[in-house]
Amino acid sequence: DAVAAFTPPPAARCSSISSRQRHYSTYNTDYYSEETSTLINIDEEAPRDIPSMEQWSYEMGAQRTDGFTLTSDDGGYNVYAMTTVHLPTGSPMLTIPEHMILSSNKAMAELRTSDMSEAEKIIKSVNADSEFRQYYLMLKLLVEYEKGESSPWYPWLNSLPRYYTNAASMTPFCCLCLPSLMRKLTVQERGYLQRLGVSSIKLVPYLNDDTKYDVDLCTWVYQIVYTRSFESPDGDLKIVPLADMFNHGAYPEVESSYDEAGNYYAYTAYDVPAGTPLRMSYGDPTNPSFLFARYGFLDESTEATFCKIIPEHISKEMEELGYAHNRMIFYKDGTVSEEVWDILLFQHVSSTKIGDKRALMEAHRTGDYATKQMLHEKYYEYTSAALLEHIESFLEQLDKLSTKAGDRQRDLGDHPRLPLILAHNEFVKNAFLTVRMQNFGY
Repeated sequence: DAVAAFTPPPAARCSSISSRQRHYSTYNTDYYSEETSTLINIDEEAPRDIPSMEQWSYEMGAQRTDGFTLTSDDGGYNVYAMTTVHLPTGSPMLTIPEHMILSSNKAMAELRTSDMSEAEKIIKSVNADSEFRQYYLMLKLLVEYEKGESSPWYPWLNSLPRYYTNAASMTPFCCLCLPSLMRKLTVQERGYLQRLGVSSIKLVPYLNDDTKYDVDLCTWVYQIVYTRSFESPDGDLKIVPLADMFNHGAYPEVESSYDEAGNYYAYTAYDVPAGTPLRMSYGDPTNPSFLFARYGFLDESTEATFCKIIPEHISKEMEELGYAHNRMIFYKDGTVSEEVWDILLFQHVSSTKIGDKRALMEAHRTGDYATKQMLHEKYYEYTSAALLEHIESFLEQLDKLSTKAGDRQRDLGDHPRLPLILAHNEFVKNAFLTVRMQNFGY
């Protein structure tokens, strides 16, 4: 059966469920004493203790298939799951018991007390009500951090990264080196951090002052929640230890599910050869800018990227034609999506030929491909010129931004994310150059 296929990590002792696991199965903070022991070092250069976390996960009841391993290609900054054996489609890879999982529902049930009203007023005053799940997960992590080694999640917390390269970690100068969409996403991500940070956390009654006013600590727990939590089918926001080591993939090897008791299961989505990373999806693979802003990595495996056409006003008709970041795309081979051409055509006829605008919308709504194609051919001179102008102006913008970033690379101590920003800009530039070559021959 599935359980028989699972084995403990190499360092794990062959023993039954320990007394430590029985203690950890509670989510109640009252179990532990107020005395704290060694606090986690959150300095960016602090090492990640992966072996202790693996041992802890085994003692907690996590089960993993033979061949499931954690590895790193960069000395331990990025640690990810992979398989050392071939795994057929549908193979169970990982089971995490419910009591190991951090959940926004459980955090709110535990920590959303009557004396939290002042802190919540701050959240509501900045229109961040939609982030309450993330906020209470952050508070849960801070509560556990304060317990030091007495926390049931201490080994897991001590295995997490301290250094991040996403939008929330960037300096103001880094933001100035980003193209328009990425800069917009960065401002949005940093806004979440500002709204959920010290300004509201300082009013939480059950945290000590050293915690409340520690900006670096509040930023660290923010990073954990926003990069390691995912919504379950019931709308709960969950962080699943060990499963949070699955990296992102455009074609994920991992499928996840929960049973009625809240236990987590990971299975292979298809045949996975030995030596393959085990990945899940963090979001739309055609929007690498969002993945960079939220998670801090550049997904160069994506087959397409958003075209970066951002009108000042997006009408309902434009949305009807397909204006969306995951549909307005440039493909890796230089192909331009149908939606890009439709929006360029709509923009042109909206300002010049109202009758043809009506004809375009009617043809789109009725599936009249012939009329739509006729309109595209009629105005191709103008839509192709608009596309080329967009490509040229964006390439010029990228060159200026990359020059600005390059000039400051000597200041990497102050702006260590600049090399990744330069790589992002170069990736986008190459996509635009490919489209220009494919469509305009140079």
